[in-house]
Amino acid sequence: MWKIIPKYSVVPLATMLIMNWITYFATRFFTTDMHHHVMATALDDMIPFTPWFVFIYLLAFAQWVGCYLLIARDSKQLCYRVCTGEIIAKGICLVAFIVFPTTILRPEVVGNGLAEQLTRLVYEMDAPDNLFPSIHCLESWACFRGCMRLEKMPKWFGYSMLVFSLLVFASTVFLKQHVVWDMIGAVAAVEIGFWIAKVSREERMGQWIERRLHGQ
Repeated sequence: MWKIIPKYSVVPLATMLIMNWITYFATRFFTTDMHHHVMATALDDMIPFTPWFVFIYLLAFAQWVGCYLLIARDSKQLCYRVCTGEIIAKGICLVAFIVFPTTILRPEVVGNGLAEQLTRLVYEMDAPDNLFPSIHCLESWACFRGCMRLEKMPKWFGYSMLVFSLLVFASTVFLKQHVVWDMIGAVAAVEIGFWIAKVSREERMGQWIERRLHGQ
């Protein structure tokens, strides 16, 4: 097992999963009876409902698992930095979900093709709330940002994750799971989270160096 998941990555990865559960599910205990805002724009109205994007939407789960395993195995430093940034970003989502609950108006899914059936399944399993920022987009963007720092993978892999993440973004709006503002909020949450993780790490490193210089 430790050949797949390094021991040092167990706690940060587990903390990420716990934070995800709290953010996505536990917040509903507070927001179920609250007024939910619809943030759809004119651009969202222009985007056609396209069920075949469900395949990309579902493939995102494989992206997350694969990327986080690569990040965890790359180095302890990268694992901690990415996981810390992701957890902070998820904390931003938690606050947003409670302070500004959102919802979306979903279309009727017509047809019995595989894409339509999967879309109906997604709709049944995923309530139309806790949308801003989009956790789906957040995870894919965090994976891309983390993969760009992989030392044990070529750079083209990181750029391929950018392309796939943008496709995931597109899938969320073409499936009418999210609106454009949800995507923007997800990117902002990740960038803020990663920045805070970077700054806090550099501050701790600076304090450590200062203690060493002063012989403490």
